[in-house]
Amino acid sequence: MTAVDEVVADLLRSSGLTLALAESCTGGIIAARITAVPGSSTYFRLGIVAYHNDAKQQMLGVPSALLAEHGAVSGPVAHAMAAGARAAADSDLALAVTGIAGPGGGTAEKPVGTVFIALADRTGCTAHRYQFQGTRDDIRLQTTEEALFLLKNRLLMIKSPVN
Repeated sequence: MTAVDEVVADLLRSSGLTLALAESCTGGIIAARITAVPGSSTYFRLGIVAYHNDAKQQMLGVPSALLAEHGAVSGPVAHAMAAGARAAADSDLALAVTGIAGPGGGTAEKPVGTVFIALADRTGCTAHRYQFQGTRDDIRLQTTEEALFLLKNRLLMIKSPVN
């Protein structure tokens, strides 16, 4: 457990908000970190590891046309994964990650380390592209850390909105 895990847990607990996850390239690491904090059952509703495109479609409702047009590693697919997880869990927030952790699978347009992280809430969804470096484990860890920091920052904004 790291400091960001505890901060996210405290913010979710104090806000009364719930969370769902949709993970591809991290394979459940984010869910493991969320549930490592005692009492996480009060705010963590659902975690789906949707590695294969069929699972993204069947479990998260990602349209096949979106996968065909943009590929599994894309902002639109990350967005659809987050929206699908939030709907499936009826949660306040949902975090989704999809990427190419390597060592193979990269292309010139989407090299190894390309990751998209999406965060959905009741007001909408944002997706961000990242280019991480290192080994497969490094990329998965960097993805997990960045996803948790995005969630923490969103929770802080909800707690203290800017007027």
